[in-house]
Amino acid sequence: MEYCKLSFSYESPIETDIINDLLASELGSIGFESFVPDDGGLTAFIAIDKYDRSSMNNCLENFPVPGITFHHTEELIKEQNWNEEWEKNYFQPIRIGDECMIRASFHPEENGFKHPIIIDPKMAFGTGNHATTYLMLCEMLKLDLKNREVLDIGCGTAVLAILAARKDASRVVAIDIDEWAYSNAIENCRLNNATKIQVVLGGAEQIKNFGMFDSIFANINRNILLNDIHSYVPALKKDGLLFMSGFYQQDLPVIEDECNKNGLHLLSFTEQDNWVAVKTQNRIKPDIS
Repeated sequence: MEYCKLSFSYESPIETDIINDLLASELGSIGFESFVPDDGGLTAFIAIDKYDRSSMNNCLENFPVPGITFHHTEELIKEQNWNEEWEKNYFQPIRIGDECMIRASFHPEENGFKHPIIIDPKMAFGTGNHATTYLMLCEMLKLDLKNREVLDIGCGTAVLAILAARKDASRVVAIDIDEWAYSNAIENCRLNNATKIQVVLGGAEQIKNFGMFDSIFANINRNILLNDIHSYVPALKKDGLLFMSGFYQQDLPVIEDECNKNGLHLLSFTEQDNWVAVKTQNRIKPDIS
């Protein structure tokens, strides 16, 4: 399948990170599948057969924040060039102490890491290069997951699910609403011999089909988290932990407020480049009737 790569930059007094987040949300509603933010703007990808230039232009013209001048370029990306594209531009190996090393299959193997993981990202988000994924990986590395049940919702490449399996979780479920991410997650599980992970296509409505979990990891975005927190809690065991990321530090109060409404207590948060990951705990005994 061929993809169209659009690179966006902006003229605006508003911080680039904020525009990136809003633009990704708007483009996602018209079929764009994957996004790579950076200091200069946003790179977005869409299957060529789904790309409607008039819809994209309409999206920019009716952007919810006024006063932004958009610039963009377009480039056709052939499927066989994806590994080269990621290697050159986006995906560098991730090392977290001597605990975890994440690389693509085209990177040379490195020894000395407790949890080596291979991720061929293709179009799916979540390699560890982005601050939100990195923060969530660091949170997971702190946990004893042996014989624990773990859910990775909005799994992307399934890197968090694979790390949970590496840490001897007894059951791991990975869910993503995007078909490309779903296929990529299955492929990455096979690359890491983590074939016992249950990879599921769908959204938060799928969670109820998989019982209760000791820990849930949701690395998505602010709006989806606010909409779906109420769906996570019924699947969380008493005193179970819910980790969330994909939002900015200024969004923390509204995230905490929604957590409080659903019986979750904010235990701590970590921050990198203004992105935040929160650790919350379920204080409500689940209804399993």
